[in-house]
Amino acid sequence: MRKRLDLQRPVPSELLRECLEIAVQAPTGGSLQQWQFVVVTEAEKKRAVGEIYKKAWYAGNARRRRDYPAEDVRGQRLSQLVDSAMYLADHMGEVPAMVFACIEGRLHEADGAHRLASQFASILPAVWSFQLAARARHLGTVLTTGFLEDEAGVASVLGIPYDRITIAAMVPVAYYTGESFRSGPRVPLDSVVHWEGW
Repeated sequence: MRKRLDLQRPVPSELLRECLEIAVQAPTGGSLQQWQFVVVTEAEKKRAVGEIYKKAWYAGNARRRRDYPAEDVRGQRLSQLVDSAMYLADHMGEVPAMVFACIEGRLHEADGAHRLASQFASILPAVWSFQLAARARHLGTVLTTGFLEDEAGVASVLGIPYDRITIAAMVPVAYYTGESFRSGPRVPLDSVVHWEGW
């Protein structure tokens, strides 16, 4: 999808609103509905975020796992994944729209895994619902988190109150090129599913 985003065609705000209306139907822990969304279409802000994203992506890519066994599909497809992810990193500032999914509150390491999992479980279903709604409207999306290495920088560019709001993900949105999609290569299901225990 990364290389199939149409960087030239604007995405109407009405379509983004429709997708967000569906996103906020997603479940949240305790039905607190503490999500917040920031939609960015302004060229200068997109450019600034794109620069932060690019720097973070290249830093993260330098640490990327590369030691997969020869028969592992993740290793076999790694060069294609890196190539498409690099393309997106190099062009992030050009996407027609960016949607930032945020959640109220800031967590710290001392808060524990339960609170961290609960916080992200209360926003990521909304992100996925947004992405499915976008696909139904012929829009392409990618869930990205690499920029979170400089979450404070992105928050500063967008005026997000970093001290009380966590950015969980960014979703670049564009019309896509081509006619259809195919399933992505994945590890065999039986290698990741356990019944009645590990």
